[in-house]
Amino acid sequence: MKKNTLFTLFLTLTLGFLYGQQEKGITGYDNWLRNWTDFSPNKAEYALPTQILSGNISKDTKLYKKDIYLLYGDVFVTDSTTLEIEPGTVIMGDFKTKGSLIISKGSKIVAEGSVTDPIIFTSSQTVRKPGDWGGIFLLGDAPINSGNNLILNYGLDTSSAGNISYGGESISSNSGVLNYVRIEYAGRRTKNFGYFNALTLAGVGCDTSLNNVMISYCDGDSVSVLGGDVLLNNFVSYRSSSDDYKINYGASCKITNSLAVKSPYVSRAVGSRTLHVLNHDENTVAFTSKIKTKVEAENLTLLNQSNNLENDIKIGLVNEAIYIGDDVTFKLDKSVISGFNPAVIFDRKIIINNESLDQIVFTRNYFNNCNGNIYVKYKPNNEDLENWYGNRIFNNVYSKGPDTETFIDSKSLSNPDFRLRINRIIATNND
Repeated sequence: MKKNTLFTLFLTLTLGFLYGQQEKGITGYDNWLRNWTDFSPNKAEYALPTQILSGNISKDTKLYKKDIYLLYGDVFVTDSTTLEIEPGTVIMGDFKTKGSLIISKGSKIVAEGSVTDPIIFTSSQTVRKPGDWGGIFLLGDAPINSGNNLILNYGLDTSSAGNISYGGESISSNSGVLNYVRIEYAGRRTKNFGYFNALTLAGVGCDTSLNNVMISYCDGDSVSVLGGDVLLNNFVSYRSSSDDYKINYGASCKITNSLAVKSPYVSRAVGSRTLHVLNHDENTVAFTSKIKTKVEAENLTLLNQSNNLENDIKIGLVNEAIYIGDDVTFKLDKSVISGFNPAVIFDRKIIINNESLDQIVFTRNYFNNCNGNIYVKYKPNNEDLENWYGNRIFNNVYSKGPDTETFIDSKSLSNPDFRLRINRIIATNND
């Protein structure tokens, strides 16, 4: 009995040590990407739409799995209305009218899919491509650092400015639920307003539930957070042409256990990062508001998938993973950054001193196969930053390893597994 007790104690301590060492990047005893995600959405076949959504939805409405819906033009959910979507429902964005769904301030979307029956927003085209349709907009009345009741400037077709206003004083406002949802081929480009984003969260409050959302092949940003207070959990951005997660205008944003996968053959050569964190637009004067952008990210996996990384960097196809603007608070913990050029760039307006570095924290991260780690924009010498973040108190790790040795199975399109593998030990989280 004593031997069994000692063995159990030894095993517990050993596993605890190993798991504690391998908790970087996306975690889980099981691959949580399985069943509800799709890394080859172009192969999916759908029937033709049976229902058309257009104009304003101004009374509580439910969409059902038995039907396929077409977003025709800009579709607004208004007048404190709730749009509920049944698990397994397919909604197609119309190509000709850049179909989009806008949840106006005070209204809600309840898109509660399941791991075996996700809700799918996709293109109406037979041959689907990035930018086939607009995207999804959630507008709330949480604070923005540039003022209240701002107007969403995307050229959306509405008869009332109230339908496209966002921002206010309610941090805890509730715009609904997104859970087990896929958004594919969004990000339509417009002549006067640029690219749409797959998912825009504008002034969204912290009572909104955002979990298990996959965005793939977006021609704009996958997720754009404009102010507000949000938690993104179990998010996936796959092969976006632009930024994966762009956070701006005084947003308070937590991102946990989430993934961004870049491809140098899809992403734009300029301005395409996994994380783009700003307090105000670049090349503008900082806002005087006391509300500052704050990002807390934990257990992220940020990966650039390249067939020949050295050559792709040489010819300018690979960007930095993370861009941090001035006047923001940023913390990245227990995350993996692999295959970028370099891993992180600070805006040139950031003065490198104790005060600024106390606001930008990197702890317990795994920097792998990057062409440099942390730099200030336009400054080739990063010795001060290397010394600071390389200090043992931050416990960051630097390595050079191929994807095949770094991740369990990042090459599979049918069932990829992006959890970290070091010495064949799967990344888990015992929290």
